[in-house]
Amino acid sequence: MLESLIYPKSIAVIGASRTPGKVGYSVLENLKKGGYDGKIIPVNPNSNEIMGMKCYPRPKDAGIPIDLSIVVVPNSSVKSAIQESYEAGAKAICVITAGFKEVGPEGAKMEKEILDFCKARKIRLLGPNCLGLINTENRMNASFAKQMPKPGHISVISQSGALCTAILDWSLGRGIGLAKLISIGNKADICEVDLLQALGDDEQTKVIACYLENITKGEEFIKVAEQVATIKPVVVLKVGTTQAGSRAASSHTGSLAGEDIAYGAAFRRAGVIRADTFESLFDYASALAMQPLPKGNRVAIITNAGGPGIMAADAVENLGLEVKPLQNSISMALKQKLPPAASVANPIDVLGDADPERYATALNAALDDDTIDAVIVILTPQAMTKPAETARAIISNLRGNKPVLATFMGGADVMPARDELVSASLPDYPSPERAVSALKAMCDYSAWRRRPPRIVLRFPANKRRIERIIRRHQRENRTFINEVDAKEILRAYDFNVPLGGLARTDEEAVTIADRIGYPVAMKIVSPDIVHKSDIGGVRLGLSSPAQVRDAFDLMILRVSRRVPNAKILGVYVERMAKQGREVILGMHRDPHFGPMLMFGLGGIFVEVMKDVSFYLAPITEEEALQMLMGTRSFTLLRGARGQAGVDIQAIAQALQKLSQLATEFPQIYEIDINPFIVHEVGITPTVADARMILGGK
Repeated sequence: MLESLIYPKSIAVIGASRTPGKVGYSVLENLKKGGYDGKIIPVNPNSNEIMGMKCYPRPKDAGIPIDLSIVVVPNSSVKSAIQESYEAGAKAICVITAGFKEVGPEGAKMEKEILDFCKARKIRLLGPNCLGLINTENRMNASFAKQMPKPGHISVISQSGALCTAILDWSLGRGIGLAKLISIGNKADICEVDLLQALGDDEQTKVIACYLENITKGEEFIKVAEQVATIKPVVVLKVGTTQAGSRAASSHTGSLAGEDIAYGAAFRRAGVIRADTFESLFDYASALAMQPLPKGNRVAIITNAGGPGIMAADAVENLGLEVKPLQNSISMALKQKLPPAASVANPIDVLGDADPERYATALNAALDDDTIDAVIVILTPQAMTKPAETARAIISNLRGNKPVLATFMGGADVMPARDELVSASLPDYPSPERAVSALKAMCDYSAWRRRPPRIVLRFPANKRRIERIIRRHQRENRTFINEVDAKEILRAYDFNVPLGGLARTDEEAVTIADRIGYPVAMKIVSPDIVHKSDIGGVRLGLSSPAQVRDAFDLMILRVSRRVPNAKILGVYVERMAKQGREVILGMHRDPHFGPMLMFGLGGIFVEVMKDVSFYLAPITEEEALQMLMGTRSFTLLRGARGQAGVDIQAIAQALQKLSQLATEFPQIYEIDINPFIVHEVGITPTVADARMILGGK
């Protein structure tokens, strides 16, 4: 897949130039200087020779088939350059030229024209408006970057050409090699999904690092990324995730489900490791490319100074990892080999005068301990410290069965040691916190790789009842599904909904209340009213016919005055639900990734604290439980300070039913079940209120 793009046997540079400083010159020079082992064909009708290579007016004049064509002519000439590339047999084309959809409607029109041409002829198009691409395996630098990285095992996909050059500079400065670097630019055709597939199959690539500004094929991205992540790590720095300009959502779920939330849920589902900064993108990628995955989250810390050891221990605990005491036998043996003042607890403090042998002794003890899953080695340059020699001692004692990360703190004194470490595939970080953050990413990814197979349960449902309700709303051009119909839909999935009925008069209200039993709740029903309680449209705990009659008349009067143009369908009379803990369940259909489920505790926890968690549907039972545990208020649900806990499994099952509903009925855009009243084990949770929005697909 994408063989002609990444491993071409011949490359035409259309727009090759003999003028230094021009893109056409830089691309040609990079190909030649880099030592590309295929055929290079400069194309320029105004030149016979460039850089000692014969130049051709058109690519087909070279008389050999072209695998890849690099286009660097002005945007007005790109279309003809692509036509000429096709005539020469090109199977892939990289358009470096800018001035397409990124500049406005006219550029977008030009971009569509070249894309349509390529698609009709099954030519893969990279760009336009990109830096080009680099493959160190075949020494191909088909870009206008100044530098060529050394070979390595990290491959980079970047939506920003400028960031590609920063990545190259970083890799050279840190002495870390790259396998592939591919700038996707406007991604008119080839996008991150295509490249994930290609790099997933690439033997040279051990880790894929991505800088992305948007993902347009969301559901396809999740599918491909999950397939790739099962065999190699995918680390993504996603920017531009604010919700500015998004439509006003009519539900709690919709208002909280921002774009950044959607990306987080998508990455979590696919096993993608999310980086928050440029530094963390490569902190994580370096550790994952250089070291084995940990089997657990128990960490040993070795240091020659107390302060940095404490910093590392704090970071480990704060990120949910464990500073595990050494086994007693290991600790006692280590005590015999270290000075009396040294600490053989965890962190292991080898003291400020530690020589390389002392570090090696501590490292071997940590590696011998089968209750330790990973080791962080910290060195601060003191008068007696030998950084380079210590680095070599650490390297010589690595075993490859547990990850070891180094933190050689300082500047000039430790620089030679850092070079030694990186050359030996031992990642080094300037601070304990960054090393621990990288280790946390490794632990999370390792746990994801060890996860059980995803089994999504199926629940019986009366789909015909739901289809009738949806068709009726569509015929009447109504998108808001009121409480009455929303509860009918939930009842079709065996949610527990209190008995009730729609009353159009006060007498009907009393009749319904007498039938279902007191006490009752009464709520206004109108397609024009979303927040009923705000305008006096809710009354609770009514215990007699007189109260029901008075409440009906007063509710109609108040609502008519406060929302005079609202269409009132009646008042819903419903048996009062048993008191319990109020939670909220919801669904918002993201335009890129599909249905996102939401869970949170009700009241202030969702209104003010926004203590909610999201997960992409469909979900498994384990994922439903993770949603609950993902909230800060989960301890309240389990039971805290003498309060009884609620039925956690019942909430998880409700989330799974909601997941199935969202998956089976893509016409539903948003769902709010708020409140969903839950109780201790043995009492079925109740849908106290619900509403839905039609739209989406």
